[in-house]
Amino acid sequence: MKYISKIFQGFSSLTKGMRLTMGYLLDPRKTVTRQYPENRETLTMFPRFRASLVMFRNDEGDHLCTACGLCEKACPNGTISMLTTKNDQGKKILGKYVYRLMQCTLCNLCVEACPFGAIGMEQDFELAAYSRDDLIYVLYDYTEGGKP
Repeated sequence: MKYISKIFQGFSSLTKGMRLTMGYLLDPRKTVTRQYPENRETLTMFPRFRASLVMFRNDEGDHLCTACGLCEKACPNGTISMLTTKNDQGKKILGKYVYRLMQCTLCNLCVEACPFGAIGMEQDFELAAYSRDDLIYVLYDYTEGGKP
């Protein structure tokens, strides 16, 4: 008796699945699949999506980072390298900010640790590269006048 019951349950499950599949086949407007390459211009990711790291700047174009190093300490696997230098007045400033996307787990711990809101996660999702060297980003370099 138990065996026959399992057969009917399996047949019922198969019927429900086929009904749903046939519904999508006959009325394609109900599908939720995004046609990725064709709708690249209009595609928006959901608000909580996290991709690569980006440094924010103020209205004058200066970065908000104060070189405190909290983001570097919060990173669980050493994705961020921050090198500091001193300015003309002898104050510690950010010299170079290196971000390695190939090691990043996109955990967002560095963004949460930043007390000044100097870094954040982008919405860009096309991050593929042919070489690992292409996944190392210098987000800020003081020797180049601060322009990445």
